Amino acid sequence: MSNTETDAAELGEKIVRVIKTIFDPEIPVDIYELGLIYDVFVNEDNDVKILMTLTTPNCPVAETLPREVEEKVKSLKDVNDAEVEITFDPPWTQDLMSEEAKLELGML
Repeated sequence: MSNTETDAAELGEKIVRVIKTIFDPEIPVDIYELGLIYDVFVNEDNDVKILMTLTTPNCPVAETLPREVEEKVKSLKDVNDAEVEITFDPPWTQDLMSEEAKLELGML
């Protein structure tokens, strides 16, 4: 594995760790375990693009949550820039939640 691949993988892990500090205000589970993060892309300039969804299109945090994700990811020293793209395709369902999240919410 080349240095760039290692760096990208390490940066990906750091990004996931910072995303796991962000919680849905209505559900006591972080947005990563909830399955709201669909993909994280990092290019060679360390620009990060995050594809995420919300639990519903009229989610009360539709304005603030993506901005919080962008700001927290941008705060990582290795990240040059971060952009969040919201998608509802595919729509979020409880099936996207991790086992940990389902356990936390008493669904298992």
